[in-house]
Amino acid sequence: MTTNFMGCCVQQKFCSFCDVHCSCLCSAHFISSVQTYVVAVMCNKETLRINRLQHIKAHILSEDKNMDLPAMLPSPLTTHVLNIANGVPGANMTISLHRLDPISSLWNELSTRITNDDGRCLGLITKETFIPGVYKMRFETGKYWNALGEICFYPFVEVVFTIADPSQKYHVPLLLSRFSYSTYRGS
Repeated sequence: MTTNFMGCCVQQKFCSFCDVHCSCLCSAHFISSVQTYVVAVMCNKETLRINRLQHIKAHILSEDKNMDLPAMLPSPLTTHVLNIANGVPGANMTISLHRLDPISSLWNELSTRITNDDGRCLGLITKETFIPGVYKMRFETGKYWNALGEICFYPFVEVVFTIADPSQKYHVPLLLSRFSYSTYRGS
């Protein structure tokens, strides 16, 4: 493994931008430093300063099997957890999305995600798999409060809702304290 000028591991790949092999950040360093807007990419021709997302995205997404692609794609269904007891986002909460099978009346799990530092949960479902039906989001509130060293009354919250028109965007936030919760359809 080699390192680049930033001291992290690099991958030698063919660069469609400059038509030569170049060194790009590995996926772990790319993800952890995505806030950095511009990076000097060391190419065999010259050092280029370009938008990191445009240049490196194709390198990583095409070969890295560890990336969670659904979480990076826009989702027609989003949520946002707000810890209103402490006035902070509900970060690191596990959320699972389920769809009710109309024939068997059983819940089928579609995805499981963890909220980010802003309390948002990305990539719950793709546009292609978002069809009319009855859905359920399960928020693991007990585990969330336990991780904060607190107890809560509700070990989990399940929000059940109907999707009639999957071409619309749906936002289902959860406002949460240790002993209460509220939800609504946002935009």
